[in-house]
Order: sequence, then C-alpha cells, then structure tokens
Amino acid sequence: MASPDGASGVGGSPEETELSITLTLRMLMHGKEIGSIIGKKGETVKRIREQSSARITISEGSCPERITTITGSTDAVFRAVSMIAFKLEEDLGAGGDGVSAGRAPVTLRLVIPASQCGSLIGKAGAKIREIRESTGAQVQVAGDLLPNSTERAVTVSGVPDTIIQCVRQICAVILESPPKGATIPYHPGLSLGTILLSANQVRAHG
Repeated sequence: MASPDGASGVGGSPEETELSITLTLRMLMHGKEIGSIIGKKGETVKRIREQSSARITISEGSCPERITTITGSTDAVFRAVSMIAFKLEEDLGAGGDGVSAGRAPVTLRLVIPASQCGSLIGKAGAKIREIRESTGAQVQVAGDLLPNSTERAVTVSGVPDTIIQCVRQICAVILESPPKGATIPYHPGLSLGTILLSANQVRAHG
C-alpha cells in the first residue's frame, strides 16, 4: 500500500500528477532484438534499468518471440523505450562494417488490449491518422488478436525520435481509456506449433 504521506508530495499541476502514474508497456520482440537489448551478460538491460529507473522484464522461453515488459512512471517508461529504440537502431541498423547504412527504421511492436485499440484507432481512423501525421512514424494496428489472448499488436516504425513521440501519444490514449473487461495477455510460447511440439511434455507432466 502507498503511504498517505507519499501522496501529499505530488504537486497539484497536471504534469506532475501525470508523472506519478504507473504505466506498463508490453512489447513483442524477436530473438535478435532481445539479444541486442539484453547485451553481453545482461549489461545492456541492466544499464537501461538503472538509467531509466523502469522495471524491465523479459519473458523466458525458447520461442523466437519474447515479451519485454516495461513498468514504471510514465517518464521512466519513455526513457526506457527511448534507450531501447536507439539501441536497436545502433545494433540492427548498422552495416557489416559497423557503419550505419543511412538511418534504418526501427520497429517496435507494442502489445495492447484489444478493448483499447478502438480508442487508438479513433472514429473512422481519425486518431491513428493524427498520431501518424504529428509524429511521422508508421503505425499499424493488427486486425486480428494475438493467439490465445485478447491483445493486439500495434507496430510502430520510424527513426527512434519519431517512434518515441509516437509511443508517448499511444500511451496518452491508453491511459485515458482503460481496458474494458478482463484482458487475457498474450504469451508467445502458446502458438499452435509450440503446443504440438510440447504435447509430449504435457502428457509427461499430466
């Protein structure tokens, strides 16, 4: 429980209040991206945690996709997203000789409850169009739910600066419209191929 004295330290201005909101952002990443974010012996993710003061957890599992969960104040989460976007650009955008071949776009896949995607798209797509136009990033909301979940993937791509602005706007929308009903979170390991492969192990446990 938060102590009552902790609450009194928050100033009355909306900016300060907003920073005290806890935000959780889930991102879907592939093996190569995960390797880049974890770094050698986990050094990169440790540095991002320390410098952003956000909690960052990466789902376990041998499947090619993993979920990276970032939790903290909105400010800490944006700092972490910013560091992740620049790190991906640095590692995945560099050519074989380490020289960046132009600024390759970085892609982040956010995992958002489907009940919040309507607000993100807006009436006749107005909101998502506004986010695209004001940030210059590409934003796509998947039409289908992720397997065995009530979440959808929202893909954001562009150079890190535009991605960060775009994620800020997406977060502003999802903070204003909380998810409706129960959310069944997406777990990458539960795709059909994996279920078929692990059927033998399941029987052994049964």
